[in-house]
Amino acid sequence: MAVTKIHPIKSTLKKALDYIENPVKTDDKILVSSFACSYETADIEFELLLSQAMQKGNNLAHHLIQSFAPGETTPEQAHEIGRQLADEVLQGKYPYVLTTHIDKGHVHNHIIFCAVDMVNQRKYVSNRQSYSYIRRTSDRLCKEHNLSVVMPGQDRGKSYAEWDAHRKGTSWKAKLKATIDTTIPQAKDFDDFLRLLQEQSYEVKRGKYVSFRAPGQGRFTRCKTLGEAYTEEAITERIKGRFAERKPKETRKISLRIDLENSIKAQQSAGYEKWAKLHNLKQAARTLNFLTEHEIDSYPDLENRVAEITAANTEAAAALKAAERRLAEMAVLIKDVTTCKELRPLVQEYQRAADKKQFRRKHEGTLILYEAAAKALKEKGLQKPPDLYALKTEYKLLAEQKKQLQQQYAEVKRQMQEYGIIKQNVDGVLFPNHRQERDKTL
Repeated sequence: MAVTKIHPIKSTLKKALDYIENPVKTDDKILVSSFACSYETADIEFELLLSQAMQKGNNLAHHLIQSFAPGETTPEQAHEIGRQLADEVLQGKYPYVLTTHIDKGHVHNHIIFCAVDMVNQRKYVSNRQSYSYIRRTSDRLCKEHNLSVVMPGQDRGKSYAEWDAHRKGTSWKAKLKATIDTTIPQAKDFDDFLRLLQEQSYEVKRGKYVSFRAPGQGRFTRCKTLGEAYTEEAITERIKGRFAERKPKETRKISLRIDLENSIKAQQSAGYEKWAKLHNLKQAARTLNFLTEHEIDSYPDLENRVAEITAANTEAAAALKAAERRLAEMAVLIKDVTTCKELRPLVQEYQRAADKKQFRRKHEGTLILYEAAAKALKEKGLQKPPDLYALKTEYKLLAEQKKQLQQQYAEVKRQMQEYGIIKQNVDGVLFPNHRQERDKTL
């Protein structure tokens, strides 16, 4: 799993960059990389972008940290996951420096990115929504790399230290959750539940929120901070055998899996089996309706349709990736052109200076930026900087195309998932024993 957190850098940008680039922490800077900037001059490049910002604000950059469980990933894999996270979250708009630290008990990434984007010179908006996107993206990348993730609704907002303590079984919250889970099946009602916890040496405090404190613990722990299944209302429902933890919205629609309640009592209830059978009957009816609606008359028809939609999904994903790559390339090009335009007067002054050595010593960092940008343009085959307005217009059009591609990809992906579930339903009815039996009968 990877635990993420983000905070703004309002001062000492150079100090923060020096810290994350520390050779001792990054295997002699082998685990240091960057996008749309050089890590050696990132502070100067960020400052140039910040000087062009269209919005006021104190944030110079943002510092994103991604921590992995000890022993679960290699430094090289962690660095690659960090690069994928930065590229996807920042969408090629913000220059960043990525480093992977290996000096602690766990591998972790540091990503410092400029607070201003390279195309429109607008500030990055850091809020709950943007952080939620970071968290979801990080979790998905972990799954793709076969790493564990934090399940939805569990361990929300947990720091690495707390997660590690939970893993080792030393967290007060972890112990309290375990005690609650084992006590609920024994309780007759909520008052009886509180009495049983007191018998296990927990101190109980009732108020707006029910809180508990174990022997030796400093502060009380509110039940509601343990997660959705541990509020007073949820515990009461679990005791009655009626609580079902919420699942992500997308899995509710067409999933065949039956959600099992946490409560042991619920699993033992007489009405549970009847409900499960009814649930599966509804899924079967829905599958038949789907096949009729989409005029799928035979199993080979269904297989062909699944193959077609899978191919369309691959094609849509490739088109979207290509658009994202082109946008990232254009963002860097716009940055280089802007740099040359902004610093051209200083270069002309340098060319006219009587004492060029003294002038260069005074403006060394800025001149290096200009020379790097000019070199990048030359390597692209551009003898002179292209028209900045035309570039931004092209970028805007491509960004609109990307939005359309995203919508197409989302729709095709939805169809692929739906067809996949329908096929699973059909296979479950026709070939319940083993897939090989189906192959023999066809």
